[in-house]
Amino acid sequence: MANMTASSELPPLPEYTLEPLPPLLPWISDAYLSLALPVLAYWAMSLLFHVIDELDMFPQYRLHTPAEVLKRNHVSRWDVFRDVIIQQGIQTVVGLGLALTDPEPMQGKADYDVSVWAQRLRIAQRAIPGLLSLVGLDAVGIAKRVGQEQPMLSGALAGGIYPELTQTVLLAGQETLAPAFASWEINAAKAIYHLGIPAMQFVIAILIVDTWQYFLHRAMHMNKWLYTTFHSRHHRLYVPYAYGALYNHPFEGFLLDTCGAGIAYLLTGMTCRQSMWFFTMSTVKTVDDHCGYAFPWDPLQHVTSNNAGYHDVHHQSWGIKTNFSQPFFTFWDGILGTKWTGGDVSARYERARIAAQKKVDADNNSPAVTASSPAESKQSAQPYSNEATEATSTARAAQPALEPSIPAGKAKLQALGSRQQVLDDKQGGGKAVLAEESAEEAQAQQQLRRSPRKRSRSSGLKGFADRVGESLHGKGTGVLGVENSSR
Repeated sequence: MANMTASSELPPLPEYTLEPLPPLLPWISDAYLSLALPVLAYWAMSLLFHVIDELDMFPQYRLHTPAEVLKRNHVSRWDVFRDVIIQQGIQTVVGLGLALTDPEPMQGKADYDVSVWAQRLRIAQRAIPGLLSLVGLDAVGIAKRVGQEQPMLSGALAGGIYPELTQTVLLAGQETLAPAFASWEINAAKAIYHLGIPAMQFVIAILIVDTWQYFLHRAMHMNKWLYTTFHSRHHRLYVPYAYGALYNHPFEGFLLDTCGAGIAYLLTGMTCRQSMWFFTMSTVKTVDDHCGYAFPWDPLQHVTSNNAGYHDVHHQSWGIKTNFSQPFFTFWDGILGTKWTGGDVSARYERARIAAQKKVDADNNSPAVTASSPAESKQSAQPYSNEATEATSTARAAQPALEPSIPAGKAKLQALGSRQQVLDDKQGGGKAVLAEESAEEAQAQQQLRRSPRKRSRSSGLKGFADRVGESLHGKGTGVLGVENSSR
């Protein structure tokens, strides 16, 4: 195709010939690659975090303990895996539909498009003399004075007039002398075309996705029917983990994730290769927001204000109607007043951790391990009926402190007789053994009752929360880096 547009004032646009764009990888088309990359990235990231979970590699950065993952979630890992595969299947089918409607990618027009932007820059320079005159400056006079030393600056000040820049072009089969672009115009046009426009497309796409997901996500929580019918499935994960990021009802997954990303892609006019980056990075960010870790070195948790700690509050029973923003920024939560404002949540996290651990401990002490159950203590006390009368006052006094939760009946008599036997062995320690056990039990009970605010920064969930708050926001003691409003 030959450009036939020329002007005595503007440099003409170059000719170009379109040809099919070869794929990035010779064995798969760009369209199919753009569909495969987000899925591959999802499972690669999820596998990485799953290995970290299973090996318990960074317990100091975990938002929740393994016991919480086991006891607080209301859906099996298999169900999560199955529903994610279903959503990714829907996502792929929709992507194939979009790929069929997209024109075939072509190449060969880049120099032409760069020249179009160079022409626009040349036209924009015509406004410079008028703008300078508004502040009392004579642009033409200044251009003449600097013309010898700075010819490019002189041409720009004169309104984009570069008489010394010419070129010979073929127009209608004849050689014609025409204006040429300045080197700075071409370089600036390349920066606009190759960097500025793609960056603007990505920013707009992010704003579209954030806006789409915020308002639909918020609607899913504010409308009881929408929540119970669709969105409640995702919140069966009170303790999120990486590959549960896309665990949704299929309709919700299609509406929130697939449609939102598709609309952003269409409205911004991205190329297929741009969409590879956008869809893949959106997927990686979503997985990272559900990973369950607050890593201080994770750039995805610091580049934007939305991160695993921020979104984790939304998955808790006390924060489920807050922090709706996802997956990039939190400006809609701030503007519309839906950001969590409850301050430091360390104590809440501590209680949940302790409760889950108690459930795990109870399971570990189940009949399958001890071959007994508390109900058996209600049976006949034989052959321990005389233990209560034979035990000394010291054994009876030590019993409540050492075994505060032991079942009444036979079990209590068994423990009492056992304590008396320890006391009878004076040479083996006797009272000293019971005193040591009593002190250990008292210390354990005190640790369970102690407020996390009184704990050392070097250990416990409070210390962890301090590190999370500081790593995310540079100050503050809460997981969110927000101080309690009552302070």
